Amino acid sequence: MSTWKKIKSWPLLLPVVALILVMAVNIIHDAATGVNPLSFFSISLRETTTNGTILYGRLIDVINRGSEIAILAIGMTLVVSASAGTDISVGSVMSLCASAMCVTLAGYGVSSTTTLAKPLVIGLLAAILMGIVCGAFNGTLVAHLSIQPMVATLILYSAARAIGLLLCNDLIVYVRNPSFAFIGSFLGPIPTPIVITAICIAIVSVVLKKTALGMYIQSVGINARASRIAGLNSKLLIFLAYTLCGVFASIAGIVASSRITSADSNNIGLYLEMDAILSVALGGNSLGGGKFNLAGSIIGAYTIQAITTTLYALGVSSIQAPVYKAVIVIIIVVIEAPPFKAFLKRHSAAFASKGV
Repeated sequence: MSTWKKIKSWPLLLPVVALILVMAVNIIHDAATGVNPLSFFSISLRETTTNGTILYGRLIDVINRGSEIAILAIGMTLVVSASAGTDISVGSVMSLCASAMCVTLAGYGVSSTTTLAKPLVIGLLAAILMGIVCGAFNGTLVAHLSIQPMVATLILYSAARAIGLLLCNDLIVYVRNPSFAFIGSFLGPIPTPIVITAICIAIVSVVLKKTALGMYIQSVGINARASRIAGLNSKLLIFLAYTLCGVFASIAGIVASSRITSADSNNIGLYLEMDAILSVALGGNSLGGGKFNLAGSIIGAYTIQAITTTLYALGVSSIQAPVYKAVIVIIIVVIEAPPFKAFLKRHSAAFASKGV
């Protein structure tokens, strides 16, 4: 196989190229504005009054701020692979889990506190349990009632934030406690969300590598009926994928809530479900289910965050940013579409036959 064919067949080609293009835009923009073109990659240690010496730089900011998207992308990858559908409720589930945690830690009806009404671990367990319940609810609808995934998850997409507001008694619950804030702060010089994301990725990677779970999920996504005939419990595997997606949504909610030391039901996780889906697509994974590449989804997640950071650096407002992301989605969908791939293959063959 020629080098070019090996490159074209590399599973991570699309996400890596996309990431390189985003970095190139930053370099060109910095050079055009008189800033050091390599400032995007510059990382330094800075003294702060609250967190001591911390790592500082735009690249660190991208990795830090992209933590929630990366965590969501893990669960979304499993869901897309197993069910050939997406979970559009993950952003709302993030918000609901954050609300459950902060209400547990502060006490019902309390809008602001600096002391914890319950131990921190109880609040964390409340958030994760809520994520499990939400994931199991979605999984039941999709796996056992055969409801189309987008329709099934639309229920919690619409209702979860409202449930979170009810839990918070229509308030933004502030938990200004150092032990709680630590989750979204720094572990030494490294942002804690980066560490949490790395742990999540490592655990899932080990499980998928050391067990047959990944192969089973892919098998169900490719052909659920054939997998069932082969002896796999297709419904259980799809249910498990959605439950795990709920767990990772709860972890992302914990991180997001800790960053702002509060449960802001209206804003936590807002539009992140779209970023998570785009991460999976940008990672070179087919939204039609089946074989997946977790590394591609993670690269895709940080590429999405890099795009967001770049858009803000270019002066694009947060209101306009989704428009540019929508354009990226269209491009990816077109590139991944079978007719477009067949078109490229035909023309490549034609050029090769002419010796071009």
